[in-house]
Amino acid sequence: MTNLNDLLAFVVVAREKSFTRAAKQLGLSTSALSHRLSALETRLEVRLLNRTTRSVAPTEAGEALLKGLVPHLEEIEAELGALRERQDQPSGLIRITAAGHVAEHILWPKLQPVLQKYPKLQVEISIDYQFVDIVAQRFDAGVRLGESLDRDMIAVPIGSDMRMAVVATPQYFAHRPVPTSPQDLADHSCINLRLPDKGLLPWEFEKDNHIVRVHTQGQWIFNLSAHMLLATLAGVGLAYLPEDLVVEQVAAGILQRVLADWCPSFAGYHLYYAGRRQYSRALAVIIKALRYQP
Repeated sequence: MTNLNDLLAFVVVAREKSFTRAAKQLGLSTSALSHRLSALETRLEVRLLNRTTRSVAPTEAGEALLKGLVPHLEEIEAELGALRERQDQPSGLIRITAAGHVAEHILWPKLQPVLQKYPKLQVEISIDYQFVDIVAQRFDAGVRLGESLDRDMIAVPIGSDMRMAVVATPQYFAHRPVPTSPQDLADHSCINLRLPDKGLLPWEFEKDNHIVRVHTQGQWIFNLSAHMLLATLAGVGLAYLPEDLVVEQVAAGILQRVLADWCPSFAGYHLYYAGRRQYSRALAVIIKALRYQP
């Protein structure tokens, strides 16, 4: 069979009417291109090009071949282009480990339109508060706060800086004094969070470069912030929760915020992935969609 590259070379020479210009387009030397066309004519047993020292032009047979060949080459190029386009479409499963709060407030709203756009793309979100080895556990990426990332990971910010908020219902404070310092929490019923690899978490505060960690006490302990919020709304105590989780309830007066001056901002959530591994087109789309734009 005639080499398709030889036929393409003939088309380029016929269009450019110059071996020099055609050779430049094809990345060949002029002599190599001339030899290729001569070999093609020998195999077909017909002269395709009239060559002079000043010009190159198709013969009658060359014009006929050109007329029939070009539409087929264009069809082939169109099919190859469609194939490349399909390959460029992200597909496959991307596994992400994250805490429940970030899954609800960042991953879901940002990734929902992405999956609608790319139907062959799948995302699995595994809720876990432990620090997961994403390589060992076969995750493509993880989400954690920026201050707690391993150094060998590439981290991309996916949210703004965060603040914590200490909140309770107005009904809770109806019979209890409002705390004005972290030490006052010792007199309150506090709803706590326990993480598998961290234990019962202290409430961290900072003011005027003075850092205070308070180990609070209360009847209720959860391992999900969403459940802590439900208990807080029920009026059973104070909770220490991400600000964006309670901002609407505070604005509506459903919850009352205290100790706001003791809750500075800190580095927010980051998507992290192993830097030594080449990531897929699918993960690249996820990274782009989640990247935080101030």
